[in-house]
Amino acid sequence: MSINELFTTFANNLLPIMLVGGAGFLLGKFISVDSRSLGRVVFYVFSPLLVFDLMIKSKLNLQQALTTVMYTVSMITIMGLLAFLLSKLLKLERPYMLAVILTVAFGNTGNYGLPLVKFAFGNDALAVASIYYITTTILFNTVGVIIASLGHMDLRSAILGIFKLPIVYGVLLAILVRAFGIELPLPVSRTIEIAANGAIPVMLILLGLELTRIQWSHNFRALGLGVFTKLLFAPLIGLLIASLFGLGHTARQASVLEASMPAAVATTVVATEYQLEPSLVTAIVFLGTALSPLTLTPLLVYLAR
Repeated sequence: MSINELFTTFANNLLPIMLVGGAGFLLGKFISVDSRSLGRVVFYVFSPLLVFDLMIKSKLNLQQALTTVMYTVSMITIMGLLAFLLSKLLKLERPYMLAVILTVAFGNTGNYGLPLVKFAFGNDALAVASIYYITTTILFNTVGVIIASLGHMDLRSAILGIFKLPIVYGVLLAILVRAFGIELPLPVSRTIEIAANGAIPVMLILLGLELTRIQWSHNFRALGLGVFTKLLFAPLIGLLIASLFGLGHTARQASVLEASMPAAVATTVVATEYQLEPSLVTAIVFLGTALSPLTLTPLLVYLAR
């Protein structure tokens, strides 16, 4: 793994993402942009249409999709348990521990993960990554919200909240289209394709905008634990679990890369909503995202071999 190989991998795959995200960051710093409204556009329009487009064009069969779902659930569970055990070892107070668990368990598989997988490994890998992203989204909006709520939301409400996720309906419609061999009318397919092609650039701009809301936490033990557990342990555990699941080459590339993403920007929204140490959560997200090229670049080189 030469310096030239690392630099080329970084320049071709991570740098474009950082530049577009950086443009969003500068936009948010110098111009008043409502990131929440843009986030809703991504949530209600771009994400479901992107996933729908990927699924109807995907060559994945049901078994491959289910394997990816199980891999995702396993990764999130293991990372959450690891964060819990390390937090106990460092004797973190309950709110800090829950904040660390939330940020370590759920990575930025959408705004950051999807474009990186596409640049690095192409559309076949992107189809696998979309399954990982969907599964993460559903778990985050149920298990993640329960963790953050500290008892303010019951299990029934969290489960019913799944049906408020537009991405779920995108998945269900795609399954129906593929199952019945439905051919979409040209105007409809072109509309979906336009939205799907625009989804990733908008996600990257949104990532930059969200990072402008950084707050710094004074609990450096929790901050360091949240950042380095996610960046250092997730790739290693991801590779190990991929071997246990017997993932094929493309599925392994997409799944391990998604598993290695830094903390999700969405965790800052939930942490603020439920007053779960938002300054710590936003600091973990920002620092983890800023440092992520240091771990993702060698991982990309390794996965490409």
